[in-house]
Amino acid sequence: MKKYIMLVLIGLTSNIFAWVYPEHRDIAVLAIQKLSSEYRTTLDQLWADARKGYENRLTVAVIDATQSVKPTHLDFAAWPGIAGDHSFSPENMLYNVLQTDWILEVADIAAVLKKELAEAKTRSRIINSLRDSDIKLQRADLEYATRAGSNNVHFLLARPDVNTKAREYLTACVKEGTELNALGVYVYFHTSALYKAARYYTEQLSPVEKSELILAALADEAFALHFLEDAFASGHTAGTWGDASLRKGTHDYYNERGLEVTTWDGDRLIIMGDAYMRPVDAENAAQNIKKSIEQFIDAASGKIILNYQNDESAKINQPSSYNVCKNNFMPNRYYDPKFADLFADILVKTPVPGLATGLGELPRFRSELGMFIGTSPALRGFTVNGGFSQSQTKPGAIAGLDLTLRVGLGMDGVLNEAGDGLVFFDIGWRSDGPSTMKYGEIPANIEGGQFTSAIPGRDALNMRIRMPFYILPFDLLVTAPFLAWSVPETFTSMAVIAGNGGLIPWQSGIATPVGRFQFILGREVGVAIYGTGKNKDAILIPQDGYTQLLNYKSVQLSFPVLEYRPLRTFSMDQSTSWLFQVEFGVDIPYGASVVVPQESITPQLRTIWYLGIRTALDWRYYL
Repeated sequence: MKKYIMLVLIGLTSNIFAWVYPEHRDIAVLAIQKLSSEYRTTLDQLWADARKGYENRLTVAVIDATQSVKPTHLDFAAWPGIAGDHSFSPENMLYNVLQTDWILEVADIAAVLKKELAEAKTRSRIINSLRDSDIKLQRADLEYATRAGSNNVHFLLARPDVNTKAREYLTACVKEGTELNALGVYVYFHTSALYKAARYYTEQLSPVEKSELILAALADEAFALHFLEDAFASGHTAGTWGDASLRKGTHDYYNERGLEVTTWDGDRLIIMGDAYMRPVDAENAAQNIKKSIEQFIDAASGKIILNYQNDESAKINQPSSYNVCKNNFMPNRYYDPKFADLFADILVKTPVPGLATGLGELPRFRSELGMFIGTSPALRGFTVNGGFSQSQTKPGAIAGLDLTLRVGLGMDGVLNEAGDGLVFFDIGWRSDGPSTMKYGEIPANIEGGQFTSAIPGRDALNMRIRMPFYILPFDLLVTAPFLAWSVPETFTSMAVIAGNGGLIPWQSGIATPVGRFQFILGREVGVAIYGTGKNKDAILIPQDGYTQLLNYKSVQLSFPVLEYRPLRTFSMDQSTSWLFQVEFGVDIPYGASVVVPQESITPQLRTIWYLGIRTALDWRYYL
């Protein structure tokens, strides 16, 4: 089971990308628009050479600033949005751009998201827009939620101390064996792009070879730009370490609330993050993207002469195949000495990342990921369609109290805050009051208190289980022993989709200004076993001319349908929320025996149904 949990948590954290697709594209569009006429003319010529043979997929101009929903072609500005989030290498990105149909669907979803984010005036609208977009993206791109694996490639490497200089930091980012990081990966692929561009200018190649080479070079550059853009997202600048919960919680907190930063050359900025990008954020990032593209154009036009002979990747007319999802550490490669100044010119305008863990670190925030223990006391009130006797058909009401201990796995917000991958098991005690309807129609019954109720007060052993499902309730529990070992990627993808509402995502959370609503039918089931204690449960059954006293047991099944959480707080290791659930259920009697009169025949008891509301305090302590 532990392995299954780890597989799912890897899937959860894999989607901690920086800017959403339309934000990536907007930054690239703005950067290219800022190019001088000379640079823009050269870039247009390179693009025209690269798109030969792919005119049916690539736009005529290098950017199409008017592109909206239902695009039929992709421009260069779309490539950084596809890189990293919808592909794992430049080679894979170019294949997806040129050869797949689903990538156009992804571009359409991104265009719709851009419009919705622009129109969103409240936090709940943003959350719901991201929910809809992520669900659609997961359908279009089946590897969307699990592509990035467990590394931190989309994040800046944390600084080791306050005295770290810019060039020292850059050296640390690209050093062989360093954990993959946004700037290190940018440098790696930008280097590939520059080497290919230099070869494009220098070598005598056939028109077909030149077209292939510049197309590959542009793919490397676009892939690099994705991670340079990531460096300007607040949740990715704070520095990252710790377990999945800390990484995701800190990422989400700073993306929404922003972060004051200083660039390496001393400029002070406030930056925002994923889905919260402002025009000034796009402007700050675009300035650096523009510089990177200018360096690429300079290499392709001979203004920068680079020694690419020692780099094997530059000698082939294909994009880099280095996989940022499967690898965890920076690889070794040759960097031309001239690169030091080129990369430093880019680095000085990027935000200085937060310190590594220790004194002076930025505050960290934990998301609700991981194992927890807790408790969930609850009050219940429900109506029933009568008593257990065949003649007791008069409806009534019952109130009750639950006291339970809980152990579970928090997986809230798989792709976004609308998600709910919560898994738990409760066990505790239930105490029900007497029913409002009496066991018979005799007026004196009214004075008999609970003793003459159709269902007197009683206690039960109470259990509750919750688990998201892919298609059918508890299907993950059934498939885990098979898929988690044989095809873990499939199982993780199923778990991620289940956490975001299932294959038909009707159980995704709906954020509103007054709280969060969610349909949960099939996700949660309660079981209460009555009559198992030392004191036996007893009921009075009216018969023709006499009354029977019976001992009995019953099993009550509860099925919550709709959940509402108006309140939710979370600290570093504890969460508290108040919730209301509309639920229905069935109470099945069994094991009845007559107490008096002893010679009478045991009557057949009937199953009763109920509908009610349960309100509970959900407290968790994360381990």
